[in-house]
Amino acid sequence: MEEKDFLTLSELNPEDLNYILELSAEFKDGRKDGFGHGLLKSKQFALIFEKPSTRTRVSFQVAIDELGGNAVTLSSTEMQLGRGETIEDTARVLSRYVHCIMARVISHSSVVKLATYSSIPVINGLSDLYHPVQILADLLTLKEKKRKLEGLNVAWIGDGNNVCNSWLIGASLSGINFRVATPKGYEPLDEAVSTAKKIAAETGASIYLTEEPEEAVKDADCVMTDTFVSMGFDKEREERMKVFMPKYQVNKQLFSLAKSDAIFMHCLPAHRGEEVTDEIIDGPNSAVFDQAENRLHTTKALLCFIMRGIERLRV
Repeated sequence: MEEKDFLTLSELNPEDLNYILELSAEFKDGRKDGFGHGLLKSKQFALIFEKPSTRTRVSFQVAIDELGGNAVTLSSTEMQLGRGETIEDTARVLSRYVHCIMARVISHSSVVKLATYSSIPVINGLSDLYHPVQILADLLTLKEKKRKLEGLNVAWIGDGNNVCNSWLIGASLSGINFRVATPKGYEPLDEAVSTAKKIAAETGASIYLTEEPEEAVKDADCVMTDTFVSMGFDKEREERMKVFMPKYQVNKQLFSLAKSDAIFMHCLPAHRGEEVTDEIIDGPNSAVFDQAENRLHTTKALLCFIMRGIERLRV
């Protein structure tokens, strides 16, 4: 697997990430004027979905179309993968047809195999361990609201899931102080924490893990959460709700400990009344729909970075 792939976010260095975010802002500002149209003309993309999707599916399809490429969208049940063809053979075959694969998979090992056996770039659109495309949109949103990233305090409250794992890496690359509050037994992936701390040692970021939400949220510039019951964990719902509720819910009382101008972010879909209350997600400090919109702009930038390299685009 080469660095052409985008599986966890750790494939990037701080300069690469900053370039992608700058390019994302250009795409956002210039969308009405057709900025970027034709940049990926005649490029073919396979979009594989083992899991349901709204933001990933629409953002990738629209981004590819507006850049002049073509997307072939496939569910695992529509492919021979659903009848026993191996991921390795699927990767080899798709490499002969398209220029890039985006896969939203159940198991992270599946996207790793796709990357290992394909001769084209592979993007992780979500796995059980990482969700790197989401973090690009989150970082762009945070930068828009706060005008910077380095030195900000971001609190993650709830489950140490795939989004949290990739946020650890994104925060460390950006110089963000990332504070994670999870119940015992629901901490983020050791591999992600270790990777983030190594990067943070170079960028000046800090990574802090705790079981106390109040400790993480105090004086935060941004408070984040996600569903307590991610896709694939439905059988654990009753147990998880007992563990997470009400201590890890982002509500008015908890959010009041953050800075007065703190923003709230959530990658959506939200389970209102569980990980977050309506007054927070619908309140004046909420940036969740800006996050959702930014999935489109950061997807365009990521695709151009992967397909064209770190060239300064002049359109």
